[in-house]
Amino acid sequence: MTLLRNSGYWRWSAGVQLNRLPATMAPLAFTALTTATTGSYRLGGVMMAVFIAAEMVGAVPTGRLLDRVGPTRGLVVMLTLVAVGLFALAAVASAGVPDLVLLALVIPPGLVAGGLNGGFRTLLAGTVTEAELPRAVSIDAMILEGVIVGGPLLVALLATSGPAVPVVAMAVVALLAALLVPRRAITASPQRTTERQPIPVAACVPWLMGLFTVGLLLSTIEVGLLPLVQRLGAPDSATAVVIVVLCAASITGSALYAARGKVGDPRLFLAGFVIGGIVVSTGLGWAGLLTGVALVGLCTGPLMAVSSVNLQKLLPERRRSEGFSLAFTVQASGFGLGSLAIGVLPVWLAPLLGVGAAVVAGIMQVRTVAHARSQPVL
Repeated sequence: MTLLRNSGYWRWSAGVQLNRLPATMAPLAFTALTTATTGSYRLGGVMMAVFIAAEMVGAVPTGRLLDRVGPTRGLVVMLTLVAVGLFALAAVASAGVPDLVLLALVIPPGLVAGGLNGGFRTLLAGTVTEAELPRAVSIDAMILEGVIVGGPLLVALLATSGPAVPVVAMAVVALLAALLVPRRAITASPQRTTERQPIPVAACVPWLMGLFTVGLLLSTIEVGLLPLVQRLGAPDSATAVVIVVLCAASITGSALYAARGKVGDPRLFLAGFVIGGIVVSTGLGWAGLLTGVALVGLCTGPLMAVSSVNLQKLLPERRRSEGFSLAFTVQASGFGLGSLAIGVLPVWLAPLLGVGAAVVAGIMQVRTVAHARSQPVL
């Protein structure tokens, strides 16, 4: 397999996973920090919410800036700024300051971090060939599962050395990611004129809807695991079983997609989301819950991969960082809406929001295919 021997891809992979690691560490790291320094674990949750909001606000502007200065140079500078912001947060929190100061200090690194994923995704286009791209995105999704699990575990380990240590570690990880930004990726030169190619928003919407669906349905399942398990009369500890099934299914789905190495039909994966979400919602006992969760997990990686690959085909080369940053923001908004749904809706109803989004995305894909077939062949 050529991709496995591509050293540029593995450097990119190491850099992007290190870039993602602070985000997976942040919820527990902020909570541990504020609990020890202010006595309030709730403040840590508010800090995380402010950080995510700042990321969403800053995603498109920072992505646009990366397109103009070049993603390689821009990522190195922005990751360094994120590290400086996190170092400052750890130092000030250790000195003891008012809560509002802590909340204000998470905003700058959040604003800068918003476009980093889009910048790294842009560099991937110049690191692998178009034929390798579906497999590269799928392998990346498999590794991401380990980062998601490993982030909180790392915080739990580091917190034993001091409440500020995990935040310092987040800053160090950002600096390591800056060192691993690919230097030889084949990307367009920075934009040096005022002329900007338009992003075909209408053509991108079906793929953005697919990413939104992933965020929405996954968050209703992940955030709602405790009430879903309690509905079955099981102890709270049983949520670990569901998490293992979801992660294993997600890795398996990405592995199968990577082995196939082709883009695939998104409607198949959206159908899996519809069926899986309905099964989770209807409360058919443990068999139903695990089957539904497994089906959603199997389709998650492939749906994200096919959406990402097709977005790359549509985005102008010199606006990819901006476009991918928008895509990550759309997916994050799905996660946020799903989390909110668990708080305000009955547990059986929340997953149906994701089912509805999958149906809408599927209808969009049907129309996209029909429109493509109606175009004359030149």
